[in-house]
Amino acid sequence: MELILKNDVENLGFTDDLVTVKNGYGRNYLIPNGHAVLATPSARKALAETLSQRAYKEKTVVEAAQKDADKLSEILELKIGAKTGEGDKLFGSVTNADLADALAKEGVEVEKKYISIAGGAIKRTGQYDATIRFHRDVISNFTFEVIAEAK
Repeated sequence: MELILKNDVENLGFTDDLVTVKNGYGRNYLIPNGHAVLATPSARKALAETLSQRAYKEKTVVEAAQKDADKLSEILELKIGAKTGEGDKLFGSVTNADLADALAKEGVEVEKKYISIAGGAIKRTGQYDATIRFHRDVISNFTFEVIAEAK
């Protein structure tokens, strides 16, 4: 079943992408929840017109996202403090929301849903990698460190 996505769908595609999915997934989840519409000939024509109009606007959005990515690359080191117990174990964990807050303090605004930390939530001190998506075409890798807070 071919569908045109109306929203970004995790692990499937971005808004206005033409995707092929299994019939049940499209009919029972994507279409009823408003995430997609059937790719009929008239919908395809409307999509082509929308994409051609958006091409110019998209250029400025990509440039703004690239500026944010450049700002991120200027941050040489980012340390996130967390309370620790025995050894290097943390009380609780450090998540992408904590990383988003730390980046906001450094002047880089990123929504937490666009941050992906390798391995998920962090439970120990040390250096970790994260992938930050500013735009579908602008993705940056970032290394940060989780350190023990002074007691």
